[in-house]
Amino acid sequence: MKITHEFTVSRPAGAVWDFFQDVPEVAKCLPGAQLTSTNDDGTFSGRVAVKLGPMSASFDGKAAVSVDAATHTGTIDGSGADRRGGSRGQVKVAYALVPEGSGTKVTIDADVTLSGAAAQFGRGGLVQEMSNRLIGEFVSCVESKLSAATPEEAAQHSAGEVHGFSLFWASLMAWLKRLFSRK
Repeated sequence: MKITHEFTVSRPAGAVWDFFQDVPEVAKCLPGAQLTSTNDDGTFSGRVAVKLGPMSASFDGKAAVSVDAATHTGTIDGSGADRRGGSRGQVKVAYALVPEGSGTKVTIDADVTLSGAAAQFGRGGLVQEMSNRLIGEFVSCVESKLSAATPEEAAQHSAGEVHGFSLFWASLMAWLKRLFSRK
């Protein structure tokens, strides 16, 4: 499934770009994500835990990050598996940062492939609604870290766990409202 997001961070492109190069700090802003190691080959290992209603999954995996400083673009190729539930996931993300006024417009294009029990959430736009809410949390965390007065203050900001039941229901209700407003 394709997921596209566009948002603006109220900081200059150079500051946002520098922040995006600090993968451990970016990971702290991703709800449910935990970076477990930086590998010798330049890849990163981590875990993404999600609980959505009755389903929970904890994907352990690996990601490779490539960047182009000249164009302020990058890619992330990741894959992981939930050993307990048997689900698997792959993600290919392309992102770009563009100066916009005194801020920075960030575009994210992701291609997510899920298999196993987790694949049921890829149907009908529900994953898009949930990702909208998670991106909101990510942007809030990035803004907090970038506006912190000291590195110690910035370190205090991180995204929380994915609050599954409330996230699921809020996303489902938003999706249903949008679905019925089209008719």
